[in-house]
Amino acid sequence: MAGFFKILAAAVCLILPQMGEAGRDRIALVIGMADYQYLPPLQNTHNDASGMAQSLEGIGFDVILALDATAQDLTRLLEDFAFRSEVADLALVYYAGHGIEVQGENFLIPVDAEVTNNRDVQRQSASLKQLLAAVDRARKMRIVILDSCRDNPLGDAIALDQIAEATAPVEETRSSGGGGMAAVDPERGTLVAFAARDGQVALDGTGNNSPYAQALMQKMVQPGLEISLMFRQVRDLVLEKTGNRQEPHTYGSLTGVPFYLASASDGEALPAGTSDSWSAIKPDQEEQLLALAELGDTRSMLGLAYMRLNPNAGQFDPAAAVAFLERAAAAGAPEAQFELAKLYERGTGVAADPQKALQLYQAAARQNFADAINDLGFLHHQGGLGLPANPQKAYGFFQRAAELRHPQAQFNFAALIDDGLVPDKGPQDAARFLYAALRTGSSDVLDLLSKRPNMFTLATRRALQSELRAHEFYQGSIDGDFGPGTQRGIRRAYGLED
Repeated sequence: MAGFFKILAAAVCLILPQMGEAGRDRIALVIGMADYQYLPPLQNTHNDASGMAQSLEGIGFDVILALDATAQDLTRLLEDFAFRSEVADLALVYYAGHGIEVQGENFLIPVDAEVTNNRDVQRQSASLKQLLAAVDRARKMRIVILDSCRDNPLGDAIALDQIAEATAPVEETRSSGGGGMAAVDPERGTLVAFAARDGQVALDGTGNNSPYAQALMQKMVQPGLEISLMFRQVRDLVLEKTGNRQEPHTYGSLTGVPFYLASASDGEALPAGTSDSWSAIKPDQEEQLLALAELGDTRSMLGLAYMRLNPNAGQFDPAAAVAFLERAAAAGAPEAQFELAKLYERGTGVAADPQKALQLYQAAARQNFADAINDLGFLHHQGGLGLPANPQKAYGFFQRAAELRHPQAQFNFAALIDDGLVPDKGPQDAARFLYAALRTGSSDVLDLLSKRPNMFTLATRRALQSELRAHEFYQGSIDGDFGPGTQRGIRRAYGLED
């Protein structure tokens, strides 16, 4: 056997806080477009990008600043950043420049784009999908910020003379026409922030920075301000600065783990656990969470529930946590459904109800919540919550969770393949999932591959060496011997440099 049954029992314990993850890296790509060759120039985007880069560097980000990037530059920058983001905790892209919506898709226009119709825009610009792909594999959080909100009101023909007229008012806009960029629906754990709601203009500003950039730079450096509340305060500040003419908007569903762009004041470290971290927020921020929860914000409900599940804090109240989670779960929040399932399974804050717990796990799994899918794999494998033991059905859940980049499931599914228990999959598939588990930042997988590599067959070990070589982490022989060279490659794939 490989490693599956040896870690199965321990894995149940590992699920609750999540597996160990690598690094504290936070990286940013900041793009400012001003001196367009064929479109009206913008005044403040260089200032905005430079100021944003400086602000992010000041709070610990590793920043790449790109001004007036061509289409070729953008492609290269996004490809390089996508690879780097795989071993970062947080990957952030900020774009200031002309943007345009074409047939429901958002595009960011490089300085050398010569566009006369929609096809030109699609061919010569970077799409929002490309920006999202560049941050997609960051381990904890992904953020794309667009200080550029425009659509194409002229249909399939973009008349440049009309564009010039449209951008000549007293206060300039980042415009390729009027209106706003299209709404988006990013994956869970990804936040897309627009400088203006769909249908509104994003003002360039009359000073050195746009109103949105000013507000962002002011709020993102505020110590200990939780990220969802930070963007809410940015919104309020921009509305105030623009006389309600511009309302920023965010799209996406963040995880229930609190996150801070700037650490707590005076170098104070924030607690690591989810409940401890939520319990550590300041009273004024808890008041904001309560107000947002009343407005139906499910992440605020989740944070408030985590606070009341912390036995080490003064607000410990499991029954109140259940009430918050019930509201969020009823609204369809999958993480709330998953957390509530655990409470019903254990009988914490509510009478134990195995059937209700199973229904909630299944509801979260239907929304592709990887933790719930992985737990259902264990429940089907062992038999639990009224389910009969059915290993073959369990394997399907493990595969699905692995493909959703759940690191524990990636390792376990690789072990199943290595044991010959998964039809039509072989050593190359096992190696691919092991490599993916390293890139997602599982310290448990790093530890097992470093200390017990022979738990896998020779064929799988060779295939993993080939995978490491394909990504330029290893240059040695493909012999299945995990000596110093292979171990160095494993650490590099994980994100550790010698």
